[in-house]
Amino acid sequence: MSEQGYTVAVVGSTGAVGRQMVKYLEERNFPVRRLVPMASGRSAGTKIRFRGEDVTVIEAAADAFEGVDIALFSAGGSVSKQLAPEAVKRGTVVIDNSSAFRMDPEVPLVVPEVNAEAVRRHKGIIANPNCSTIQMVVALKPLLDRYGIDRIIVSTYQAVSGAGASAAAELERQTRAVLAGEEVNPRILPVGRLNKHVQMAFNVIPQVDVGEENGFTFEEMKMVNETKKIFGDESIGVTATCVRVPVMTGHSESVYVELKQEYDLEEVRALLAEAPGVVVQDDILQQVYPTPLESEGKSEVFVGRIRRDLTHPRGLNMWVVSDNLLKGAAVNAIQIAETLISMK
Repeated sequence: MSEQGYTVAVVGSTGAVGRQMVKYLEERNFPVRRLVPMASGRSAGTKIRFRGEDVTVIEAAADAFEGVDIALFSAGGSVSKQLAPEAVKRGTVVIDNSSAFRMDPEVPLVVPEVNAEAVRRHKGIIANPNCSTIQMVVALKPLLDRYGIDRIIVSTYQAVSGAGASAAAELERQTRAVLAGEEVNPRILPVGRLNKHVQMAFNVIPQVDVGEENGFTFEEMKMVNETKKIFGDESIGVTATCVRVPVMTGHSESVYVELKQEYDLEEVRALLAEAPGVVVQDDILQQVYPTPLESEGKSEVFVGRIRRDLTHPRGLNMWVVSDNLLKGAAVNAIQIAETLISMK
């Protein structure tokens, strides 16, 4: 680092999340001395806009990290596994958006509003959690601190942009085809590399990521395992059902939580309203509640439909919405970088 700021690489800079990383490095006025956008060989040579200037994208390779202070990775797990250790060898701190290192006991898994201090334990790599996990733990953190948590049951309603720009484009094509009475030929969702694909337009798919032997999907197990790691409590019961819905951007979650202590509903609302990064929108009589469309382009986590469960004395229900490309990915990664430099 120099007095003028940091050399920051964005790996996967031409992808949906990578583009948001570049945008929000600028919007949040991160102290970037030099931006180094990286991507695959086929995207190398293209230009991206940063602070009013065109910056050339270079191919992501080990030697490209020479002189890079911080690297934000959003190019998939295989790229992260290959190049993150190489970046660290060259003195770069990696903030990785893939699942490659999240459950590595040597790698902190960080949501700054929840466990910022974990950044101090990094050994060169810091993991950015799954998008669905991030928004849920931000909403639950104030309740964990005040009452403790026994159990979490979550059902997600996840936007197609979480599966990449190609999945979002496929939803648009399918929607046009259905409305025109044309044949729909799904090729990507629920998982591109699987043999069977399902129409997303005007449909709901109860599968996000590949299936596991235990009947859950990899996405669901991410939420289970990551939540326990971030909260630092293996005793919390977590179960998840992750569902893809025909929404472009913005994940929604129905969250049921059983607290360890009795609670006052108005105190819960007040705790959430005061929590960093949380916006409460909760008045069902006036039809006030979060929706993914209204959360798009915003960095906060929105919480509504807060109500006492009818069957459990310590049960609480809520509805949690956030932009999966921002707080669920790009903005959280940048917040980790901001936390990192604040601790130097």
